[in-house]
Amino acid sequence: MTATADGSTGAVPPRVRAEERDGAPGIRTGTGEQDGPRALAERTSARAVEHLLVRQHDEGWWKGDLETNVTMDAEDLLLREFLGIRDEHTTAAAARFIRSEQRPDGTWATFHGGPGELSTTIEAYVALRLAGDEPDAPHMAAASAWVREHGGVAGSRVFTRIWLALFGWWRWADLPELPPEIIYFPKWFPLNIYDFGCWARQTIVPLTVVSAHRPVHPAPFALEELHRDPACPNPPRPRAAANTWDGVFQRLDAALHTYRRFAVRRLRRAALRDASRWIIERQENDGCWGGIQPPAVYSIIALWLLGYDLDHPVIRAGLESLDRFAVWRDDGSRMIEACQSPVWDTCLATIALADAGLPEDHPALVKAADWMLGEQVVRPGDWSVRRPGLPPGGWAFEFHNDNYPDIDDTAEVVLALNRVRHADPVRVDGALRRAIRWTLGMQSRNGAWGAFDVDNTSPFPNRLPFCDFGEVIDPPSADVTAHVVEMLSHNGHRNHPANRRALAWLLSEQEENGAWFGRWGVNYLYGTGSVVPALVAAGLPASHSSVRRAVSWLESVQNEDGGWGEDLRSYRDPEWIARGESTASQTAWALLALLAAGERNTKAVERGIGFLARTQREDGAWDEPYFTGTGFPWDFSINYHLYRMVFPVTALGRYLRDGVGRGGRDS
Repeated sequence: MTATADGSTGAVPPRVRAEERDGAPGIRTGTGEQDGPRALAERTSARAVEHLLVRQHDEGWWKGDLETNVTMDAEDLLLREFLGIRDEHTTAAAARFIRSEQRPDGTWATFHGGPGELSTTIEAYVALRLAGDEPDAPHMAAASAWVREHGGVAGSRVFTRIWLALFGWWRWADLPELPPEIIYFPKWFPLNIYDFGCWARQTIVPLTVVSAHRPVHPAPFALEELHRDPACPNPPRPRAAANTWDGVFQRLDAALHTYRRFAVRRLRRAALRDASRWIIERQENDGCWGGIQPPAVYSIIALWLLGYDLDHPVIRAGLESLDRFAVWRDDGSRMIEACQSPVWDTCLATIALADAGLPEDHPALVKAADWMLGEQVVRPGDWSVRRPGLPPGGWAFEFHNDNYPDIDDTAEVVLALNRVRHADPVRVDGALRRAIRWTLGMQSRNGAWGAFDVDNTSPFPNRLPFCDFGEVIDPPSADVTAHVVEMLSHNGHRNHPANRRALAWLLSEQEENGAWFGRWGVNYLYGTGSVVPALVAAGLPASHSSVRRAVSWLESVQNEDGGWGEDLRSYRDPEWIARGESTASQTAWALLALLAAGERNTKAVERGIGFLARTQREDGAWDEPYFTGTGFPWDFSINYHLYRMVFPVTALGRYLRDGVGRGGRDS
C-alpha cells in the first residue's frame, strides 16, 4: 500500500498478501495449518472462547472499549475550561493521549490509518494549548501550518466553531442560528425536533439554549496561528443560488438571524424554560443523556447557562456521568469514550459463545441472560411520539438509556436469549413477547427498520447550515432490517406479513455487485454479512439468485492473505469498496454470510478460517487497530474493541457446526 505525503494510505490498496501477515509481532506462527481447517478452527475457537469468558464482568455483562477520535478528549477539556473545573491531572492525562494520536504530518485523523481531518486537528490543537503546549513546539507548529493550508478555522465544521465561539475565538454572529422556539414546532411541521434522529435531537435542543445566550468565556490565549488570514478570521461564506436547496436554507438562516433581533422576549423566555424542562426530563438515572457523550456535554452547558450551578444535582450527576466515559490507560493517558456498549457487547458475546458450543445452561450464558433481562426498557421514550399506543419492550445500547432503546440491540438480544436455557422460562417468554411486539410496531412505511425511530426520513434536517456533520436523520437500513428479519424468522414469525415486506425490501436494496450497504458497520462487508444470514433464516434457499450474487461478490473481494477488509473511505470512494487490510471482524462477517449460504467446504471459507487461525494472538484474541464500526458513515467512526472477539468466535463456531448458529425457538 502506498503512503501519501500526509502519511495516509491514499491509494487504493492491493489485495493484502499472506506473507505480509505471517510472523507479524504478537501473531501466532506455526499454527499447524497442515492439520486441516477443522482442526485449525477447533484450536482457534477454544482459545478465543476462553479469552472471551475471562472478560465477562461479575454482573454478567461484557463491555469492550469504544474508541472514536480525539475530539471527545478535546471537547471534554474545553467543557472543563468553560465551567472552570479543569484540573492539571486530568489535563495532563488527556494531553498525553491526544499527543499519542497525532500523525507524522502534524494532523489528527478520525480513524486509524485515515487522512488528516481539519476540525479534529483544530480541536486537538486547542486542547494541547490548554495543556500548555507552546505554539512554536515542532508538533504544534506542524499542526497549525496544516490547518492554515487546509482552510483554517473558517473551513471547519459548525460544531468546532461553536466550541471556539464559547471562548471568543469565533463570532457567534457568524454561526448558523438555531432558535429555542423550535421546541414548539408540532410534530407534523417541517423541522420539528422529532424530524431529527435521536442523537441529533438530544444535541440540538440544548444547543438552541447555547445559541440563544451566545456566551463567551474569556479565552486563555489567542489562536491567530489557526487562521488562514488573521486580519480576516471570519470570512463571509459563499452564497448558494436562490433556486437551490442550499440557497433556500441559507436564506432561511439569514431570516432566523433577523428574527433573533425581533423575537418576543416573553416567547423566548418561555421557549428557554421549556427547553430546559425537555432536557432535564431526558436525563437518565446515571446522570447522562442518551448514554452518549456529546448530548451530555451540551446539556450541561445549556443548564449552566440557565442558572443551574455546579452543585445542582442535575449538573453534578451529569459531570459524574462524563467521568465514567473516561478510560485510564497503563501509560497514564486518558481516553474518552463517546458512549459505552454493554448491551450490544453482551448480546453479541452470548450469541458467539452459544454458537461456539457452550451448553445452553452454562453459568456464563445464564448470568448474561439475567443481566440482559434486567435491562429491558419497559417505559415509553421519545419513540412513542410517533407510536403513542405501542407498549414498550426494547433494549438500549448502553447501561442507561431508557429514552432511546433501539431496534438493532433488541433484535440481537432476542436472538441471544433464544440460545440460553434460563431457570425462569416464563420471565424470558414475557420479555421476548414484549420485544417482538415493540419491534413489529416500529416498522417504517417502506417495510424496513431504522435504528431508533419510525419513518425518520425527512429530507429537511440535513439541509440546515447548522447540520454539516454526519447523519441527522435515522432512515431504515439494510443491516438493522436484516437483524430484525433474522430475529422474527427464528421466533415463529417467518411468514408474518411484516417480515415478508421486510424481506422484499432487503432484496430490492441489493447492489448491482451483489452486496448490501452497511450503515452501522464498515461497510459492504458488514451489510452483506448481516443480510445473507437473514435471507436464509427467512426461508430463501442458498440457490436463490440474491444469495448466489452475494457469494460471488464475497469470493471476488477476498484478500490474498485469506481475510477480508474494507476501509472507511469506501463510504466516499467506490474504489475502496471491500478494499483494505484484512481484519478479524470483517473476515468473520464475510464468513458468516458464506456459511449461511452453504459454502462451508469451499476454498474461500477454508482460507478465511486459516487467516483467523494464523493471526490469532497467543492469548486467544486478535489485534485490530482498524475501525470497523460507524456512528455516522465516514464522519464518525468507531473501533469496537470487542468486535475482534465476538464475530470471529461466532464464525468459527458456525463453521464447526455446519455453518449455522442455534438460531431460535423454531429453528
